[in-house]
Amino acid sequence: MRDFLPADKARRERVLAVIRRRYRAHGFDEIETPVMEEYARLHAGMGGDNEKLSFSILKRGMDAEAIRAAADDPAALADLGLRYDLTVPLARFYATNRAQLPTVFRAIQMAPVWRAERPQKGRYRQFVQCDIDIIGDASARAEAELMTASLDVLDALGLEGGIVRVNDRRVLDAMLDVFGFAPDERPGVLITIDKLDKIAADGVIAELRDRGATATAVDSLAAYLARPSADAAGFDAAGIRAALPAGIPDEIVDHLVALGDTVAAARGAEAPLRFDPFLVRGMGYYTGTIFELAHPSVDYSLGGGGRYDGMIGRFLGQDAPAVGFSIGFERIVDLLQDADDSGERSLVLVHDRDVPLARLLQIKAALVADGVRVRLEQRPKNMKALLERSSADGYTAFATVGSDSTVASLDIKPLG
Repeated sequence: MRDFLPADKARRERVLAVIRRRYRAHGFDEIETPVMEEYARLHAGMGGDNEKLSFSILKRGMDAEAIRAAADDPAALADLGLRYDLTVPLARFYATNRAQLPTVFRAIQMAPVWRAERPQKGRYRQFVQCDIDIIGDASARAEAELMTASLDVLDALGLEGGIVRVNDRRVLDAMLDVFGFAPDERPGVLITIDKLDKIAADGVIAELRDRGATATAVDSLAAYLARPSADAAGFDAAGIRAALPAGIPDEIVDHLVALGDTVAAARGAEAPLRFDPFLVRGMGYYTGTIFELAHPSVDYSLGGGGRYDGMIGRFLGQDAPAVGFSIGFERIVDLLQDADDSGERSLVLVHDRDVPLARLLQIKAALVADGVRVRLEQRPKNMKALLERSSADGYTAFATVGSDSTVASLDIKPLG
């Protein structure tokens, strides 16, 4: 968990403002949910490995004897926990408030979440997620709206050239069936396949053999991985088929093609989508399309999501189609580390001790009314240090104020 200095906080708020503004422009409405959810809900098998990283909250009123008696049962010790993502709270929110929501509900959530990560570079125990979700639309239009809005966010932040890597959980299931993997071994096989970009094809095959996966199925997968690459194929029926083994149902391919056509129409150009038959994503609640947001400037994803049609029904008692996309806010802020795109006029007024307070506040009030951000600073011995600190805090100019100064007479000079 981190502290943020003023300049860092200002940059984060500027990025959040852009994301919020672009998502709202695409018809999404912002909601807010509590930072805590019931323990049982957070550990209902929907959060994958994130459930193991959940911060639990000790039940109130337990004495030492009761704590000792429950020491081996986390569910007996805790009845609440800090949310580890925004999707589980959204499912509960929708089930609770459905009667007051539109048939197709488009939600924005921008808020911190908590995970008990091991401290390391790029892994935080508290971080911000920026999610958009559509509940109530089972068509490819929902995925296309999410992708279009998220690509629009990258463009608005000055990160043009983003693409979306796309797959479908049904494609993965069908591929493993074609290769001959038994149903009970497929979750473990997918965990290994998800390492493809880290350990390459030879490493995946070796690990599967070590795991004792069905030998003939591993042989089939090895032959498939050794085929000529189809990465350059287009996001159309021919390109998607070229990247897949024979035997994948037509309806799955048709869904992906419709998605590509819809995004292309929305963007007014060729859809910036890339089909990746080995994109897995680890969340166990995904049931259909899955995707990740990529940018050529980095080798890691800037967001992702997928369709999770089965989750809402656990709270609602009846199925409701749902799909979501989460922007990697922390990663994007890091990419924009040196950007100063606030467009804000800001000024430090440096004054001597003998300048009347009334005059200082009069000048400041006039500048603030004109849309300028103003900070008052008494002249120090080390003027250079003051100006350097002011620049680091995001101020762009300074002026000195004397006893007879007016707004019109200020000699405004740039900082830096």
